[in-house]
Formats: sequence, C-alpha cells, structure tokens
Amino acid sequence: MSLEEKINQSETRIFKAVFPNTTNHYDTLFGGTAMHLMDEVAFITATRFARKRMVTVSSDRIDFSKPIPAGTIIELVGKVAHIGNTSLKVSVDIYIEQMYSTQREKAISGTFTFVAIDKHKKPVKVG
Repeated sequence: MSLEEKINQSETRIFKAVFPNTTNHYDTLFGGTAMHLMDEVAFITATRFARKRMVTVSSDRIDFSKPIPAGTIIELVGKVAHIGNTSLKVSVDIYIEQMYSTQREKAISGTFTFVAIDKHKKPVKVG
C-alpha cells in the first residue's frame, strides 16, 4: 500500500448534532467542547494510520473562524498532514451544516501532534 493510500484510508469523519448542552451563553458550540472533539478525531486518525499506541503531545494553532450555532450538524474531518520518525501531525477541520438546507461552511481548523509509544511509554517509529 502506498503512503498516499494509507493517508487516505486513515482519514476520519465524525458527525455530531450541536445540542444546547454543548453550547455557551451565546448559544454557540463551546470552544473547549470543539477542541475536545478535534483531539478525539485526531487521535482516531493517528491511530488508524500508525496502528500503534498514540498520545497527543501538542496542538498547534486552532482557528475559530465562524461560530457554530446550536441546532446545526457538524462534521469533523481528520487527515494525516505530516509524518516524522516517531511523530505525526493530524489536521482537523470542523464544518457546519444547516439541518434543513445544503449550506455547509468551514468553521474551525487546527493541527495536533502525536507520538507513537511502546508499552513502556517510550517513543517508537511511526511507520
């Protein structure tokens, strides 16, 4: 399997409905909840790519370009963006979809770095 095929096969997509219990006082998705969901999708993507124990070591800049209102559907898309020796970077985008129309727009994007570890929590090669 080529590296490009492996990257494509590890792409992860998760859909969620934005309910009031995940929103802030502005009736938009709480930023901490968005970051939690992004890290989860990034972790799944990294694990599907490497098929090893993966741990988050950092999150790079996360851009909140549009508020995500309650009553919408969000899609989180994780994709491997860079592969190092023992680490890899996963980019995650969150898209807003209106429930009753085909309108869709990117709202948040960020990058997460993971390290592959062994059972003793020591770094190992990703590939």
